[in-house]
Amino acid sequence: MSGDRTNGQPSGPPATRQYVQFIFYKANASWRALSTDDREAIKDEAVAAVEAFSSEMQVRAYSLVGVRGDADFMFWHISDDLSPFQQAATALLSTRLGPYLSTPYAYLALTRKSQYADKTEAGAAASRRLRLKPGTAKYLFVYPFVKTRAWYNLPQEERQAMMDDHIRIGRKYPSVKLNTTYSFGIDDQEFVVAFETDEPGDFLDLVMELRETKSSLYTVRDTPAFTCVATTVRGALDAIGGAGARIERPDEAADGAWTRVCDAAELPAGARRVVYFRAEQVALLNVDETVYAIEARCPHANGPLVDGGVEGTALTCPSHGSRFDLARGCEVVQGPAVRPARCYAVRVEGGGVFLAEAAAVR
Repeated sequence: MSGDRTNGQPSGPPATRQYVQFIFYKANASWRALSTDDREAIKDEAVAAVEAFSSEMQVRAYSLVGVRGDADFMFWHISDDLSPFQQAATALLSTRLGPYLSTPYAYLALTRKSQYADKTEAGAAASRRLRLKPGTAKYLFVYPFVKTRAWYNLPQEERQAMMDDHIRIGRKYPSVKLNTTYSFGIDDQEFVVAFETDEPGDFLDLVMELRETKSSLYTVRDTPAFTCVATTVRGALDAIGGAGARIERPDEAADGAWTRVCDAAELPAGARRVVYFRAEQVALLNVDETVYAIEARCPHANGPLVDGGVEGTALTCPSHGSRFDLARGCEVVQGPAVRPARCYAVRVEGGGVFLAEAAAVR
């Protein structure tokens, strides 16, 4: 694809569709037999390999350790081009972590407009389905989906009537955001659906209610189903084997490590937003004309820090009340968090907001 990109987003006119991939990895038992020092060095190499593609595609990282037995972590990739998916997988498997990994599942899809009208949406809202905008929910529920051939032989009006019921039920659960992508002919399934939410109970109730609709009679397959917990790339790798003690070193970031993540105009006084930096989610907050950058998820239990209250320079996690001092390296002011949140160096100049690893500018 041509055209410059900033932080994984195309700078020119948006492409008609986006490519979407959900790729799952499993670490074998021999990985955990390595020494802590060896694991840490290998994870550093793997994180760098993943981050190398953060300007080519969106990367969301999720852990499944302790949730499923056949997959340990998953990357949700979104791109205007298919080639970064192959290149990123090749880069990761070419690191010293590669020999310890298998890929039990990988689902490929594309975005497109739905053929079923949602009467609650205006035309402009419906067209946004071509461009995925993942939120900051703690959980992502993913599964492939196949319908019967009989479904496609029904009149459009009859299918629309059943989907109206489907849509009506979905609207009852505003805490659950649905992302539907299409795989016809490019992968084994017909759809891949991904539900974002902070409330797993709401998702469970939604699925149970949808089972009672007439349209569910036309489902061939909607498994395997994956419960994925949002984390960082580093966090996903830490979870597959003891993280050990890790000390940030000033030489970890190369010269010229500053990366533009958004326009300064997008972050006026009092504003906040989530951006991507080296494939990680980072919350930006403009507090009294000073921009701070902190990891988007609370280190205690993955609460959305971007939604936290701010008093002075203290940011309070909305989930469990942990407080972090934005002006003092995001250190813990109040638990239950026991470690500081990860913070980033910020520079605002030339109409842009730039981030760097804090260690790189000490």
